[in-house]
Amino acid sequence: MSESLHTVALIPAYDAVSTLAPVIEEARLSLPVVVVDDGSVDGTGELAARLGATVLRHPQNRGKGAALKTGFAWAMENGLEGVVTLDADGQHLASEIPRFLEARRETGADLIIGSRRHLFGGMLPRRRLANTFSAWGITWASGVRVDDSQSGFRFYSTRLMREVALRSTGFDLESEVIVAAARRGLKIMTIPIDLGFVDGLSTSHYRPLADSIRIAWTVFKTRFL
Repeated sequence: MSESLHTVALIPAYDAVSTLAPVIEEARLSLPVVVVDDGSVDGTGELAARLGATVLRHPQNRGKGAALKTGFAWAMENGLEGVVTLDADGQHLASEIPRFLEARRETGADLIIGSRRHLFGGMLPRRRLANTFSAWGITWASGVRVDDSQSGFRFYSTRLMREVALRSTGFDLESEVIVAAARRGLKIMTIPIDLGFVDGLSTSHYRPLADSIRIAWTVFKTRFL
């Protein structure tokens, strides 16, 4: 049985009806799609269902980390090998999903992060600075070289989901999981990815200053508490 039958594309989505359709359509060329509708009020979940995705719904917005954990729980309940996560705004190119599956087959890594490091020069200065600072801090805290800690285009194994207890519910979960997985001795790697567009400020719910501070605190707690 092929790897793709044991893996799904997991898309956390909040009020993403204007961008979600092409993401689902392209992702379905590689994997079945699961969308976690995180309390949307614009018909995101209904659109995803019409396009053939499995839809998991939060009645209220709970944050990206909470949406990911809902998807992780579903993956474990359904006996999957893992999930490939990507954002709903179209920044991540779903056509690159096979690269994550190939890296998983070749290395057995439990966490594979799609790195945008080679594209940082095209970001606005404040976004570039936030990403660079976060990557440095997480590399220091985890002991694993990570050159793009904020990329949401990733492969997560269900082994990681079972062994790593995650407390965060926001964007900081994606940083917490790196440090926590490294402390468990799980294999982490990065692969370079291209993007549909480099700066996602107009479509992202990420707040560079507030969320960077929250990420730093989460990394500190995960490493030392």
